[in-house]
Amino acid sequence: MGIVRMTVGSIALMAVMAGVAIAQEPGAAPAQGGRGGGRGGGRPAPATLVLKVDWRAIPGVTGNRPGVPDQVKVEQGHVTDPNVVIHQYGAAQKLLTTNGDSSSVWSGEVDAPFAVTFSQKGNLLDLTGPAKIKWSTKTSGFHVVRPVVKLADGTLMVGNYTSENVPMLASTEFPVATIRWVKLDPMRVVTVSSPGNSNNEIWVQNPDLSKVEEVGFADLMPASGHGTGGYIQLGTIEVYGHLVPNGK
Repeated sequence: MGIVRMTVGSIALMAVMAGVAIAQEPGAAPAQGGRGGGRGGGRPAPATLVLKVDWRAIPGVTGNRPGVPDQVKVEQGHVTDPNVVIHQYGAAQKLLTTNGDSSSVWSGEVDAPFAVTFSQKGNLLDLTGPAKIKWSTKTSGFHVVRPVVKLADGTLMVGNYTSENVPMLASTEFPVATIRWVKLDPMRVVTVSSPGNSNNEIWVQNPDLSKVEEVGFADLMPASGHGTGGYIQLGTIEVYGHLVPNGK
């Protein structure tokens, strides 16, 4: 009887070939996960720009304060994209365009909490998975800028993420998936409790961010007026996610 001699190298080669054969067996199902339609075997589709807010001056509209004709109350016409609709809550009607800078808005004269949100005509927004928000902000005092969303069922929520940039406009980008949400009273723009919580917690449980009607920002503190006492300033806002046709 002959003796078969096998080296360590030949054994390793046979193992590799066996592994390849198993991997090529028919009927093996690819790994699944995330949103469908993504590249690479079901990976989540990358988030794309679904809403962008740029501010502009309205020709012929000036303020009534002496020496500050460019400082006027913010309205729909100040949003560059006609397909983006502005919504104002609380004392937001007192939000002003920034003196001498039509590309941003300023809250110095807003004397109560407020929120400003935006919707995309004909569409809801899917802010699950890789969705993110990017905005340009400036703050003074202890003021911070917080994200706000309104769900398709009408629930208005404010997030625990904050942007605080002193003393100049600075760009911040953050993922929506990391945010915890608290319900907002749309009239007073104050946080309120949500059903089902215990131990004095107020977080909204499992909010459905796959159908978001509006997204924007809030300041939960009254501003201090002109000067550097306390305010927020907002420039461009970009929202990345996926569009969902609104069946309303």
